[in-house]
Amino acid sequence: MASGKAVTGSLKLVSVLDLNEASVLHGQLSSMRGKDLSIDASGVDRVGVQCVQVLMAAANAWEEDKKKFVFETVSDAFRKTMQLIGINIDHLLAKEIQQ
Repeated sequence: MASGKAVTGSLKLVSVLDLNEASVLHGQLSSMRGKDLSIDASGVDRVGVQCVQVLMAAANAWEEDKKKFVFETVSDAFRKTMQLIGINIDHLLAKEIQQ
């Protein structure tokens, strides 16, 4: 018997998203696939390109699954790094934090 409630998940990103964290992040995201996902990036101090790739691949997977993939909060460091490397995440930001 299916319930009418949407299954949701949340993920708080660690402060340093580097090469070592990329496989951990991939595993966390893989375990949440199929659910609407809310991501807290407010504590992120550094972001490596490998983790950006994992996050953007996940965003695409969630879009294909027709599930929500939203950054509820982002740190200045996270936002600036994404801009610096040319990744526009505006469409993934919660409406409350869009500029």
